[in-house]
Amino acid sequence: MENGVPRREKVLTLESMNPCVRKVEYAVRGPIVTRAMELEKELEKGVKKPFTEVIRANIGDAQAMGQKPITFLRQVTALCLYPELQNDNKFPEDAKQKARRILQACAGHSVGAYSASQGVEVIRQDVAKYIESRDGGIPSHADNIYLTTGASDGIVTIMKLLVAGQGKSRTGIMIPIPQYPLYSAAIAELNAVQVNYYLDEENCWALDIKELRDSLYEARKHCNPKVLCIINPGNPTGQVQSRKCIEDVIQFVAEENLFLLADEVYQDNVYAEDCAFHSFKKVLFEMGPQYSSTVELASFHSISKGFMGECGFRGGYMEVINMDPEVKQQLTKLVSVRLCSPVPGQALMGVIMNPPQPGDASYKQYNNEKLAVLRNLAEKAQLTEKIFRQAPGIRCNPVQGAMYSFPRIEIPCKAVQEAKAQGLAPDMFFCIKLLEETGICVVPGSGFGQREGTYHFRMTILPPTSKLEILLQKLSQFHEKFTKEYS
Repeated sequence: MENGVPRREKVLTLESMNPCVRKVEYAVRGPIVTRAMELEKELEKGVKKPFTEVIRANIGDAQAMGQKPITFLRQVTALCLYPELQNDNKFPEDAKQKARRILQACAGHSVGAYSASQGVEVIRQDVAKYIESRDGGIPSHADNIYLTTGASDGIVTIMKLLVAGQGKSRTGIMIPIPQYPLYSAAIAELNAVQVNYYLDEENCWALDIKELRDSLYEARKHCNPKVLCIINPGNPTGQVQSRKCIEDVIQFVAEENLFLLADEVYQDNVYAEDCAFHSFKKVLFEMGPQYSSTVELASFHSISKGFMGECGFRGGYMEVINMDPEVKQQLTKLVSVRLCSPVPGQALMGVIMNPPQPGDASYKQYNNEKLAVLRNLAEKAQLTEKIFRQAPGIRCNPVQGAMYSFPRIEIPCKAVQEAKAQGLAPDMFFCIKLLEETGICVVPGSGFGQREGTYHFRMTILPPTSKLEILLQKLSQFHEKFTKEYS
């Protein structure tokens, strides 16, 4: 009894809740980010710190880091959300035409209405045309396109279809290490088996087919590996896979009868002059019918990255290739349970897939803004590599693509012991000290996976160049100080 009222036990407790959810971890928004938010509030209240601001370099959120939206994308979005702006002469005619076309395809001519579960049909048609153009004319069909709530939603949805079995028959999902923590989190939530394959840090984080094969054969002793996940360009590692590597991967999944998931959300973000993006679908079809008619592939893209940086709109797509027709019906059923992805995000995806063309009123401004963003990111990728290369005890591979650097750091034995005494991973201990003393928020490599005995952190290259340079210098200086303190 409590105050005369019978005390009732909670139905939902840590002990009674879904144990798979308890296993879920997501380092990108983990405890270090919570502490960063606390420090921001303390600074607002006037609490004295050794720094004047918290610099969040933990997440690939371009506009939060100061990147300006692409004008044409926002113009069309505004016109879709508030069609009365069609009467405003500040908006170019090609933006108005795009908005009218999208609204014409929406139920009730409104982006506030539900769409079909796969997405607005004309937008799926535009996605298919974009893929055809990107891949040199290889056909793409709107019926194979699903518009999603960001790429993450599509990845988890496909995983749901693939996970089955108990004990040794439980589905194994092969993921790169280091990985983007969405994958380990989804695998834990779905009660699948995480099968790690290590990228080769000594070879600019390249993918090694022998490592893939060894990992697969070892996993078959305790589970049923059915899925291979590839992130290209890489997150958190920033590598861009060669065409030869992609061919080897396709041959591997064909031989071993695996379902291939290709996370290609950074396909616009390639900076190294000797690198180029090759889509898995394009390479698959160019390898001939032996592969293109049999290998099951789902590929993913998003409006959150690239030059767009429209994370908050939560738009994405997936294309499925060689999926069993009956399973595809089940996929359509599964996405219909959640009705549809956000229609404003779909609309924005449609504009990105069908941008202004030469001769259109908005083409010059759109193209200039796009190229300026990508040039700036390339400069920041080079700056990051250059400064870390000069820092003692920090080793950084070239940032060939994506939006992140994943440097390896030396941590003295004394610091490793102190971290263990506090129940922390050594790189988490380093990142916490870095945050408390400099206000710089990065994510420890242990949240992404790394070879035993090595320590890393992931940081985004998105802050403005002047701020990024200060961040890199302060981080390098802190590591030198940290090393001396614990030597």
